[in-house]
Order: sequence, then C-alpha cells, then structure tokens
Amino acid sequence: MLRRIALAALLLLPSLSSAQSTAEFERRRMQFATRVPDGVIVALGGHEPSEDYLSFYQSPSFFYLTGFKEPDAALVMVKKGVQVSWAMMFVQPKLPAREVWTGTRLGVRGVESLTSIRGRSAADLPAVLDSLAKTGMPFHVVGDFGPHEAPDGLMTVKSPDEQMMDALQRKYPALRITPVNDLVEQLRGTKSAAELALIRQAVDITVRAQKEAIAALKDGMNEFEIQALIEYTFRRNGADRPSFATIVGSGPNSTTLHYNANDRFIDINDLVVMDIGASYKGYAADVTRTVPASGRFSPTQRDVYTVVRDAQAAAERQAKLGAPSRLMNDSANAVIAQGLARLRLIESPDATYDCSTGPTPRQCPQYRLYYMHSLGHGIGLEVHDPEQFYYTAKLLLGSAFTIEPGIYVREHVLEEMPDTPRNREIAARLLPMVTFYRNIGVRVEDDYVVTEQGVEWVSRAPREIAEIEALMKAGSAGPAPRDRALVERYRAR
Repeated sequence: MLRRIALAALLLLPSLSSAQSTAEFERRRMQFATRVPDGVIVALGGHEPSEDYLSFYQSPSFFYLTGFKEPDAALVMVKKGVQVSWAMMFVQPKLPAREVWTGTRLGVRGVESLTSIRGRSAADLPAVLDSLAKTGMPFHVVGDFGPHEAPDGLMTVKSPDEQMMDALQRKYPALRITPVNDLVEQLRGTKSAAELALIRQAVDITVRAQKEAIAALKDGMNEFEIQALIEYTFRRNGADRPSFATIVGSGPNSTTLHYNANDRFIDINDLVVMDIGASYKGYAADVTRTVPASGRFSPTQRDVYTVVRDAQAAAERQAKLGAPSRLMNDSANAVIAQGLARLRLIESPDATYDCSTGPTPRQCPQYRLYYMHSLGHGIGLEVHDPEQFYYTAKLLLGSAFTIEPGIYVREHVLEEMPDTPRNREIAARLLPMVTFYRNIGVRVEDDYVVTEQGVEWVSRAPREIAEIEALMKAGSAGPAPRDRALVERYRAR
C-alpha cells in the first residue's frame, strides 16, 4: 500500500527554479486535492488517435498533474480529510507487438519510476472504478466533457470520458459524479518558476523565428515559404511543434484573425501579419509581428500600425504587479478608439452603431468594427491557457499572458452592420476612408511574465517601425545557426 501523504507537508515544498521534477508534479496533485471534497479523484488522459500514424498530444490538465505523455492513461486517488490515502496510475502495458507500431511504452513499472505513483494496467481501470463506486464515495473527475462533432457533422456525440462516467452512473444511480476541470485550470493559471522557464524557452525560439521571417520576407514570395521557414526554425531549435496553426496573412488575408491557409503570393503593397508560436516541452509561446512586404511602411500602413503599437504601449504601462487587469484593456481601447477617429474610420472615439435591429436597436462601439477580439490571454500548456486574472482580475506572481491589440480594415466591414436606416447613414460617411485603408490588417502581440521583480516583456522581437525596416533592409543570408545551448537543454528533457 502507498504511504499516506500529508497534504499540509507537501504544500510546503519549495518552488522549482529550472526544470520540472517529480516533486513539482506531486506538489500540484496535492494542491489540487486540497481544493476537492473527500472522495475519489479521477483524472483521465487523452486518448490515442484512431490512426496510429497521427500525432498524439496529452491533454493539458492531465499532463499538469502527472507529467505523463502517453495516451489512454488515468490517475485515480482517494482523498480523506487532509490526506490522499491511495493513488494509482493506470497506463498501457508494454506490449512489443504493439510497440512496433506506436513506439516504446513506459509500462506499469516505468510509470512508477517517472511519477512515484504505483502503476497498473489500463485494462484494470473499469473494474477499479466499479469497486470504488460501490463504496458510495463521490467522484471528482478531470476529463473531456465537451461536445464532440460526429463524423457525419450532423450531430454531437459524447466523449469516451463522458461515456465511461455515464456507464457508472447508470449502474450506480446514487453515485455523485462532478467534473472538476475548472479547479485544475485555476491552478494552471499560476505558473511555477519551472513553468516560467519553459515558457521563456518557447518564447525565445519564437522570437528567433520571427527575426528569420522578417529578414527573409520579400514581395513575390508565397505565404507558405515564410511558414516553412518559421516552422523549420522552431524544430531546428528544439521546439516540439507549433503551439497553434501558423498564421502568415498578406494583404486581404491580414484582416482575417485566424487565417492559416498560407497559400497566397505576397504583393509589394501588402502588409503581412505573422502570428506564430513554438511549443517547447509542452509550453506555448504566441508572438505576432506585422511587416511591410516592400521593406518600408507606406503612409497608410504606418498610420494604422502606429495606432496599434501605441495601444499596446498604453496597455504595457498599466501592466504592473498587483494592478487590476482591466486597466490594460481600458487603456488600449481608448487609444484605438481615438486613433480610429483620427483616421476617420469611425465618427468619434465614443461613436456607436446599431448592432441589432428592432424598435430600440442595441448600440455597440464603432471601434469594435475594426478591433473585435480581446486584448490578450494566458499562455502555458495551451496557447490560450488559464490565467490568474480570469479569476482574480489582477496581475499576480506567476502570471504569463499576451498583449495583442489589432486593427483590421476589411474591405466589406461596413456590410457587417445590420441593415438599419442609421447604419446606412454611418456607412455612407465612413466608406471613403474604409476604401482608402482597405485590406490593411495590423496585430502586434507580445508575451509577458510576472515575477517578484514585476511584469517582464519576454518576446523581444523587433516591433518598432524603424527596427522592422532596418532588419528587412539588412535581409537574410539564410537561416541562422541553431542555438546549441538550447538544443542541449532539450536533450536533457
């Protein structure tokens, strides 16, 4: 039987400063357990893809609790009072005939060495859950409980995790089963020193890729050439993969927020938005730069870029340890509204339009026609990761987040307004300037971490107009040598 672990003692473990360790994952599990009522804690990992040649990525919350990367695993713990009295990891066993297709598994013995938790075959999980359900203890489950689209695309189906819990519920109607994903996500919002170090590495690789792309970009290239250079730089410097689908959007594509077809030839008059991020040992970066294909910003491009960069700078000035996070949004929104009014893309900083129809239409700010997303988000095990200010509304130690204002002058933006008499009048007044600035999209995004020293800008790729133009003028002599020290750290994973 596993030793009984006192939660209070484990909460006193010091934070790690460099690499994640068994002790760090153990501390996370104990912190999680303190937030859960007595009962059975079940954390379900991601499932192996239906085709074994597809890539598998562990579900973030399961990895956060266990550090285990293989599919179809589960962690089961029993919590009573301030102690976890029993814990078991259920994993795929070592089967050489299967491993020839999927690669070597850690197996039951290997997982105990990795996690310090006793291992057992995943085939035994249903029987163990059934036995625990008989006790009447409530179940607190971390797993996939979101709707899934069926292969025909016509309906949604329940995930395997939901189906497993539904089967238990049918057999034991009195059993209380509660999803507790949100409790893990709240913990994930506060990054340890080890996590911040990994985020910094992901950001460093991403900045290298941005510099390579800015220096190499020329009119006449295809967006996919820049994408290939970016992702080559990621992998060459030890990244696991892109942390999301790489965005290289030129001309009209720069005004589509999540454009990722990346198959248009770049024109000399285009702006190019490059929204990219590397994943390093599971941790994501997210850095966006907007550059002129000609190598120099035209007056119209400069107009819009300056507003966006000024909005980001205004938000940065409000980003202080302990400060309300809304101050960043308020400042960026004010600068964007004032800037758009100055460019005559809206009627005034506080101008509105009818964003619904009917006798008393709802009013929305006109600046939202060009800036429709939020100022930023958390980064971590996911590129849109839980962040402390989602729960506390403040910037606190261990935060990792982005600031990414943008302006997108889509050619048909005025047609997005509901057809009301007032909106037709607004559209007629704004159309000349929308035509003047059409197909200009600008986003500038950076990554920040919060330490005892304050809020630190960590994604130091060129972002001022003069810096970008200087790097493009210098051009590229080919991809830079890989960062050997970074790759050596990767080998030590």
